[in-house]
Amino acid sequence: MATKQAFAENAQVEHPKFGPGTVLSCDEDYIVINFDEHGDKKFISSIAVPHFAKLDREPPEKKTRTRRARKTTKKAVKKTAKKATKATKATKATKAAS
Repeated sequence: MATKQAFAENAQVEHPKFGPGTVLSCDEDYIVINFDEHGDKKFISSIAVPHFAKLDREPPEKKTRTRRARKTTKKAVKKTAKKATKATKATKATKAAS
């Protein structure tokens, strides 16, 4: 016989140490919560559920990660300069021919 889950998915909870978070999944054995400042944490339900307090708040917006710009290497700089030089020479050649 299955028992009732302690928290529904997307429920807002607060932990004394990790602060507010969103329930990702909850079953008889484990509860997985994504905390605002600490990321995902997995707890044993029978031990941890009594420590969580239900919050009445909207879930925060998910933060998107920004990509780091690539480092410009000397080789890449030389390659770009070489292409620019070829393009300039080609343009001068076509102007001279006309």
